[in-house]
This record gives sequence, structure tokens and C-alpha cells, in this order.
Amino acid sequence: MSVLSVAKGVRISPRKVAVVAALVRGRTVEDALTILSHTRRQSAVAISKAILSAQANASHNHGYKTDSLIISEISVTHGPRTKRFRPAAKGSANPFMLRTSHIRVVVDGELRPSIKAKTETSKKETK
Repeated sequence: MSVLSVAKGVRISPRKVAVVAALVRGRTVEDALTILSHTRRQSAVAISKAILSAQANASHNHGYKTDSLIISEISVTHGPRTKRFRPAAKGSANPFMLRTSHIRVVVDGELRPSIKAKTETSKKETK
């Protein structure tokens, strides 16, 4: 079972985010975070936050080992665009758009042994 994390409305163009996302696709979470910490792009911070969120979801909600997590899928899609205008010559205005991105990270790994199973077996052994 894979674990999903989505960062929506990141205020960076999807083209710029996709370049950095390609660097970490298919790597372990630890390797990806190391690569992103040495990448000098603004989108590296947003992607690392999404990866950390996926790592936390996997360990706390689904019981995965944090050491064994691998980024099985990372995708960047277009978010909503905000239309703006910049003043131009002779009282006119030039339109431009503020682009946003949605970053989707899917991690997969090895499950931790269940704590409930250990307590049930220890109760049976004591009886």
C-alpha cells in the first residue's frame, strides 16, 4: 500500500517545480532530502516539505519504517492561475498570470511489525 501527500497551491510555476521533481523521482526519502538540501532552487523547499509530509503520513498513520521509504511517484500539475496586469506605455496595461502548482508525492516502503500483535501474543504466553 502506498502513502500519498499533496501540496496544493504552491506559488511557483509548474515548469520550474517539475525540473527539481525529476531529480528525486525513484530515490529513497533520505537521498531525496539530501539532494534537495543542496539544490539551489526555490522549488526544492516546497518539494522537500511535501516529501516530509508523506514521510510523516507513512510512519504515523500507516506504520511504515522511515528508513525504507522510497518515492515511488512524484508529479507536478497546474494549479489555479491568478490574472494580474502590469502598467504599460500610454495608459495601457499588459496582462500576465501568476501560476501555481500542485505537488503530489507517493511513497512506498516496508511496514513495521505491529505492536498489537506482540501484546496479544504476550498475553497468551502468560496464561
